[in-house]
Amino acid sequence: MRSFFAKFKLFGLVLLPISAVIMYLFYNALKPVKLLPVYSPAMVNAELVSEEIQHVRKYHTIGDFSLTNQNGETITQENYKDKIYVADFFFTTCPTICPIMTKNMAELQKALGSDSEVMLLSHSVTPEIDSVAQLKKYALEKGVDDATWNLVTGDKKQIYDLARKSYLAVKTDGDGGPFDMIHTENFILVDKKKRIRGFYDGTKKEDIEKILTDIEILKKSYDEHSK
Repeated sequence: MRSFFAKFKLFGLVLLPISAVIMYLFYNALKPVKLLPVYSPAMVNAELVSEEIQHVRKYHTIGDFSLTNQNGETITQENYKDKIYVADFFFTTCPTICPIMTKNMAELQKALGSDSEVMLLSHSVTPEIDSVAQLKKYALEKGVDDATWNLVTGDKKQIYDLARKSYLAVKTDGDGGPFDMIHTENFILVDKKKRIRGFYDGTKKEDIEKILTDIEILKKSYDEHSK
């Protein structure tokens, strides 16, 4: 009888960890994958959205663009094809929020390391001042990695239309003229399909951590779809 119970105890000790592994696998298989929202103009504060697109409820994507980076290279959507990226709007002579935003973008760059799936994109809102040479000087001062982070200048109206109608990043109206000025602390997370997946305050450290977390969520969602 004692021998029988000894064998039963041994069987139980073997079965217990196997059962735990099976339960863990079932839990992970059934657990829903966390997903980020896909933002459309209708989901965003109307103050941030151009009146002509406030009614749009789906299929909103970042519009095509053609701008010039700190190395004098033409940057378009093709440079960001199949990439997750974080975008912002700044100017090199800004004495207030831009230095903080650039420092935090540099922290993102450092945290992402050699991750080829993620890039950064900073648009100058004073392109008449921020020439290629000025952007290059700024990039060298701030430790910008040319392989993953483009600082871009170009046609002011195009940049301002991107901010207002594509990235839904600013509260002010304007026509992109000489007296039009936008100044926003927003960082915008864009997925591989050019859709907005998150808005963050680029001056806050906690929001930078949130971006990194959300980037991992996005990457995992692509991994799940590829299985």
